Amino acid sequence: MGIAIPFDNSYARLPQGFHARVPPKRLAAPRIVKVNRALAAELGLDASALESPEAAAVLSGGAAAPGSEPIALVYAGHQFGQFVPRLGDGRALLLGEVVDRAGARRDIQLKGSGVTPYSRQGDGLAALGPVLREYLVSEAMNALGVPTTRSLAIVATGESVYRETELPGAVLTRVAASHIRVGTFQYFAARGETDNLRVLADHAITRHQPDAVGEPDRYRRLLEGVARRQAALIARWMLLGFVHGVMNTDNMAVSGETIDYGPCAFLDRYDPATVFSSIDRGGRYAYGNQPAIGQWNLARLAECLLPLLSAVEAEAMEQATGALSLYADEFNTAYRAGLRAKIGLTEGTDEDTALAEDLLRRMQEGGADFTATFRGLSVLAGGGDTSAISSGFRDAAAFDAWAQDWQARLARDGADRRASTDAIRRANPAFIPRNQRVEEVIAAAVSDCDFAPFEAFLQVLSRPYDDQPDAGRWADPGPPAPYRTFCGT
Repeated sequence: MGIAIPFDNSYARLPQGFHARVPPKRLAAPRIVKVNRALAAELGLDASALESPEAAAVLSGGAAAPGSEPIALVYAGHQFGQFVPRLGDGRALLLGEVVDRAGARRDIQLKGSGVTPYSRQGDGLAALGPVLREYLVSEAMNALGVPTTRSLAIVATGESVYRETELPGAVLTRVAASHIRVGTFQYFAARGETDNLRVLADHAITRHQPDAVGEPDRYRRLLEGVARRQAALIARWMLLGFVHGVMNTDNMAVSGETIDYGPCAFLDRYDPATVFSSIDRGGRYAYGNQPAIGQWNLARLAECLLPLLSAVEAEAMEQATGALSLYADEFNTAYRAGLRAKIGLTEGTDEDTALAEDLLRRMQEGGADFTATFRGLSVLAGGGDTSAISSGFRDAAAFDAWAQDWQARLARDGADRRASTDAIRRANPAFIPRNQRVEEVIAAAVSDCDFAPFEAFLQVLSRPYDDQPDAGRWADPGPPAPYRTFCGT
């Protein structure tokens, strides 16, 4: 076979109750649509081999590569606050793990490859549109500096998927630091399987908290490590205007990576109450709720780990409470520092944080665009006119008044204009996966088999902090319009 992946499958070696083995399911006419050649190089894989017909068979789930042990992982989860004791990979297969060129262990998983024991009456398939969305947005997030799962390849299956209409099917090859979720811990905790819970925790420590392996306080250090990683991750989401859309506990990876890009989207106009997901009718996962939901999810993990933290209940509770406080402190520190950086104040004070928050308040009241407003500050810091930004506010004078205070603050620092401009550009992207542009490129690919717009947008998003003067249309959010996203199942 022309595809060689050096698998070393530690999760498949865990006890049988952690996963189910799933045999290959041959598809009609799998065809490689896209290979992420840069990511393939990181993984030590031959990108040309990944573009072969043999690779199409493997990366569609229709054939087994040497060393692969396809398994579907079991987990539980709180979905919109309601606990479901058994979920699992309903349309995903973990092919195996590789150790990349940097020495990091990475999962290689297929999404949309067919039915598993955890499909719950679903067909286990994916349509091309959601696969393109995850590839585009996850790679954009990586370029933006956000910890995330990555997309290695897209395979068109040659078969149809039936949702509201008939759609072309596809399979995404996803790469992750692991697919261990808060819901994975919940599955064993809810069943009272403390021995399996300990096995899982030790496995997670080996992968994500290696400094704690074998240490007597390793479970506390695991919980604190998850708290730190999630705090940093969600702070990055907030600073970029990213709305995950479905922060269920089964979508919270203990690695601290963004995972599952179904109903995600980015803010256009700034409003903390923004919800894009069609199924989030109560706004549980609104943009402004994400930090609190992150802590709520962490509390569910802490509950699972209580019997491992200490045999003394009071001591276990103290450690769990400490981790929750750590999350709040770490998030606030990262978010406030990032917010100050967005207005060019890297060595800021509480007053500077308040200045940035005042801009957010005026943006909300004025219906201003989140990304364009912050990026525009780089032009203003360089001596540009305020009108380019203030014209995006319902009341231009509201922004002009803020800008006057902000420029006086920069002057007190004696900030060099070029240095301020460069600092603001580094903190604020010019290009994000604008919602309407994402829909445009997906529609062109799905309806017209035209992947050129997808490729063009992907190239622009690979350099989000560069100006790219010829790519202005990709920064345009389009006219204000209601926008809804849907889960990709």
